[in-house]
Parts: sequence; structure tokens; C-alpha cells
Amino acid sequence: MTSELHWMSAIELADAIRSGDTTSVEALDHLVDRIRDLDGPINAVVQWDLDRARADATEADAAIARGDDVGPLHGVPMTIKDSFSTEGCITTSGAPELADHVPTEDAWPVARLRAAGAIVFAKTNLPYFAGDVQSFNDVYGTTNNPHDVDRTPGGSSGGSAAALAMGFTPMELGSDIGGSIRVPCHYSGVMGLKTSYGIVPSHGQIPGMPGTLSLADIAVTGPMARTVDDLELALEILAGPDRWSTPAWRLDLPAPRTYRVGELRLAAWIDDEYCPVDDDTRTSLAALCDGLRSAGAHVDDTARPSPSLGEMHDVFETLLFTALSGEHPRDKIEHLAADDSDSIAGNIRRRTASRHREWLAVNERRQQHRERWAEFFEGFDAILLPVHPRAAIPHDHTAPMTDRMITVDGAERPYMDLFRWIAPAGASYLPAAVVPIGTDGDGLPIGVQIVGPFLQDRTTLEIARHITTITGGCPRPALARQSVPDTD
Repeated sequence: MTSELHWMSAIELADAIRSGDTTSVEALDHLVDRIRDLDGPINAVVQWDLDRARADATEADAAIARGDDVGPLHGVPMTIKDSFSTEGCITTSGAPELADHVPTEDAWPVARLRAAGAIVFAKTNLPYFAGDVQSFNDVYGTTNNPHDVDRTPGGSSGGSAAALAMGFTPMELGSDIGGSIRVPCHYSGVMGLKTSYGIVPSHGQIPGMPGTLSLADIAVTGPMARTVDDLELALEILAGPDRWSTPAWRLDLPAPRTYRVGELRLAAWIDDEYCPVDDDTRTSLAALCDGLRSAGAHVDDTARPSPSLGEMHDVFETLLFTALSGEHPRDKIEHLAADDSDSIAGNIRRRTASRHREWLAVNERRQQHRERWAEFFEGFDAILLPVHPRAAIPHDHTAPMTDRMITVDGAERPYMDLFRWIAPAGASYLPAAVVPIGTDGDGLPIGVQIVGPFLQDRTTLEIARHITTITGGCPRPALARQSVPDTD
């Protein structure tokens, strides 16, 4: 059993620890050995917290021996994205200015996972202040995709996704403002849930800077894993009121709209002239639609919500860059606002420097979009979307980001095109589960976004469960297939 601990789900591992088939200490030591043996070419795990983890694992095993009541993740070792504060363990968010920052308390999501029994033993890599769809920084270097080390695993939760794909952790904690859960899951072949906005408090995530009490617009925290059951369990653990609402606010997420695949009403928006996808992505999504139809689901690949993808993206970009502007001093904001160039960079600078009255106008457009989505979901339980127009891109750390290019079916396109399919769920606060559905011609994973109505996170997960029955779950990269020798 010990040699296969790394492929267990969090639920399976928790069951094994409770039953005595293994111990928390054994599981921890096994995962640490595996990381030390296999992480060299990946660089997913960048900071350890082993003294505390070993003490916590020892106490977890003692609690089992005493017959104590324990939480659903009792004794389960896991890694955490380095944007989330971890008490007593360096948290950098990839920023050199925080290279020695040691938080005095856990971020709220980390605290909830620990309260459920999880043993946090290491941190995983990300881009500088979680601000890219690649994962590299000047503190810990570059994280590589386990399926092809010349490619990025995605970002900003790239180290999280790579660690899951490699069997270094059964569960991870991600954050998503511009696709930071969805993109790494798509690129690295794992699963994640961008939660409905506001249901998982993110206090203690960086950015903002340590001590920030506000929660950024459109930014969410959500789980990442290799099974839908683990995502569902993590949602139960993580969701709840924030620090301001705790005295009175309670959350009761609705059950899935249906548990029967034959009753599902799905729309499929698998391509769009505003952001064309490549042939492999289109083929994988079309095959998924066929598989769902064969399983009995109703899938309409012509239905579209009334705001166009271009309109949704326009609103999303303004909200995104405005939400990211809070750390800029006033003189820099004024400098950005003065850029009148007709370029991608100029457009981003002006959006970053938006006046409050401009934000109010775009927020009203967002609310109109949310109403149109609510109407659309009266006839459909969810809509299937691409995550990106292609599978994982090669590493490109050109600065500024706006000078980078990507290739889609042999055609060069701006790097910022990568944010277009991320926009619909992001701008309108919608939940979006991502699961692998196939591979491209190079063997790289391709995922699908399952976007559901606001607060219908359980519906997106139930649909994800049906999809994984069809597609087979997470692919294992060749670099992850070797096992740490069983020392028992």
C-alpha cells in the first residue's frame, strides 16, 4: 500500500489513516521522499514546513489511537500554494520583497483545512504576486509542466497543479482572478473548482500585501485535486462567511439540479470567432459533447448567452485590471492613465487606472450580464467552454507580458488572448469546474470549463463527475509514473 499512497485521493488517504491501514506519519514521509526524488525537473515544491508537519502528523496518529473524533481530512498531508499565508512558514507569493516573510497566522482557507485535520507540509510555486498564467519568479525560479518540461504548468496555481499531477499531494488550495485555478488544471491535467464569488473567504492571501483586510473583486479561492469527490469535500470545508459576515451570515449551497445524466440540459460553446480554439481543442470538446449525448444528456452546441464573448471579455478586462490596481501608488496610477497609445499595453494601463465613475459604469454592465446569465440558465444546467484556445504553451518570460505571443494552429496571436475564454465565469461571479477531457497531438492535457449558475457550485461538480466517467479522469505524466521504493 505504501508505494501507492501518492495516487490516493484525499478521501481515500483519510480513510486509510482512520482505519489503520497506514498512518499520517507514514503518508507524510512517503510524499516527502517522493518529492525529493522526483521534483528536480519540475520545481513545484519550493518551501518546507516539516518540523511542524511531523509534530502534527504524530499527534494525528495519537488521536486515532485514542479513538478521538476526527475531521474529514484528519492526518492527510497536503501542500499549499505560496500565495496563502501559513503560520510560522515563509510565504512569499513569489515576490523577492517577501522572501523572508513569516506570517503569524494562517490565511482563512488554510485554517479551515487544518481544522478539518489536514497536515500542511510544504508550499508550491507561482508567479510574482500570482500575476501570470505561467509560474516563475526570482525567489524560487520556474516550475515546469510534468507532461513536458519545456512547457508551463499554468499559473498562477502552477506549482499546485504540477504537484497534483506528480502525485506529491492529494489536494491543493488555489486562487483564481484571471484563470489561476482553471488554467493550471487545463495545462497540467488535474481538476479544480473556481468557486462562486464570495463563498470562500480569502483573508490572508497575498496579494494584497500582508495585513490587507479587503477582498478583491472577482478573486476567489477554491480547491484543486485529482477527483471530483475531493473537490466536493474541500468545498464543504472551505465555504462559509468571511470575517465581516460571521456573526449572522450562513451558507447553504443548493444541491445539484439533477444527479441523472439523462436529465442534464447542457449548452456547449466550444469555439468563437472572437477567440478561435485550435483543432485539437475543438475536437476534444466535440468528442465530449458526443459522449455526453450518448450517455443520455441533452447537449445544445448552438445555444449562446446574449452577451457576446467580446462584450464579456471587455467587461472582465476592466474589472480584472481595476481589481489589480490597489497596490499602485497614486503617481503611478496617474502615469498609467496618461497613456493614450493604441496598443494592448496602453489599453491595460488605462483600465488599471480607471476612475471610480468608470468602474461604476462597467459594474452596471456586469450586473446586466449576470441577469442575462440567470435567464440563460433557466433553460440549461450549465455551459461547457474551452479554458484556453490551446494546450500548455512553451515557457516565455518576456517582459512586459504584453509583448509575448502565442501560436494557435500555426498562427501567431497576442498573449493576452489567453484571458478571453476565462472572462465569462470570472466577470459574472459564476462557478466553473475544470476537468481533463483529452490530449492534443503532443500528448498535452486539454480541459473543459463547466460553468454553472451563480451559487450552483454543486451542479458544476456533479456534471464534472459525469464527465470524468466518460473521459477517465486525470492523465499521469511519464515523469510521475516511477514510484518511491517501498521501505516497509
